[in-house]
Amino acid sequence: MFVAGDIGGTKSNLAFFELHAPGMKPIFERTLPSRDYTKFEDLINDFLGSTDIKARRAFLSIAGPVQKGVCVTTNLPWTVDRDHLETKTGLVQVELVNDLLANANGISMLAETDFVTLNAGEPSPGTAAVISAGTGLGQAGLYWDGQRHHAFPSEGGHSSFSPNSPIQSELLEFMRERLGKEYNTKVAHVSVERVLSGMGLHNIYDFLKHKGELKEPDWLAEELKISDDIPAAISRAAFEKNVEICVEALNMLATIYGSEAGNLALKLLATAGVFIGGGIAPKILPKLKEPHFMNAFVEKGRMKPLLQKIPIKVITNSKTALIGAAKAGREQFSRLEASIR
Repeated sequence: MFVAGDIGGTKSNLAFFELHAPGMKPIFERTLPSRDYTKFEDLINDFLGSTDIKARRAFLSIAGPVQKGVCVTTNLPWTVDRDHLETKTGLVQVELVNDLLANANGISMLAETDFVTLNAGEPSPGTAAVISAGTGLGQAGLYWDGQRHHAFPSEGGHSSFSPNSPIQSELLEFMRERLGKEYNTKVAHVSVERVLSGMGLHNIYDFLKHKGELKEPDWLAEELKISDDIPAAISRAAFEKNVEICVEALNMLATIYGSEAGNLALKLLATAGVFIGGGIAPKILPKLKEPHFMNAFVEKGRMKPLLQKIPIKVITNSKTALIGAAKAGREQFSRLEASIR
């Protein structure tokens, strides 16, 4: 028995898996709100104490760069240390990997019903790419060895936001000023995550409100004041009530999403496909199916014909990273047991 986990900026999915059982069916599963815990070991101990099932090992995917068994989380106030966890939880072995690495690793375990196709394209053997907007923005790749894909991590979500239109240039300047004040610096780095994520949608909305050309309804202003999930409230107002400022905010988000997905496809030459993961895409599928996303994806000058052939699929299974962590954990811990025998 071992624990697999997908530790995100908003929620953490954890489950017990049998090491030698066929398939990837969890024995016990629980979702915990990540932000309710000041220390990561408290979250793990809460999960471990919620059942009589015992495990000695854990394989955890976490939102942030993992270096030498340590991850300083980007959107949570944690430093997660593998060795420290083994001391504080009673687990004898803990392995940490980047969450998008696990997400990419889990794709091969999904069924066709776990995807929605945005562009059928003309797939060919080669590298694939994963881009996932949620609490933050994650990116990863899958290289092809001639027989199977192997996932590799990236922190591309923290690369610089590059505008592709006059209004996006205004958005960049708005974010530079906002972050400059927040961090007391004259030269503020604006990562693409700042405009392509849950907080990204909130920032885009604030920019459009600041610009003043689209009005915020009074009822929405009151709702946003008390909302504990402002991006979701903005999306609801767009889809359910067709509020113009919210519709335009989603249009901008979808355009930026398509452009950044196209950038990643070019950087990795992802001829095998681009997979859209994360919590946002399934919730705004109707918007992603509109021209904004695809037009921005392919508009890369002379590379447009290449990009038009790349398949694009949205992952609708919210447990993909958990499945990927379980798959990697089973492979690694099984090899360890075999070497001991």
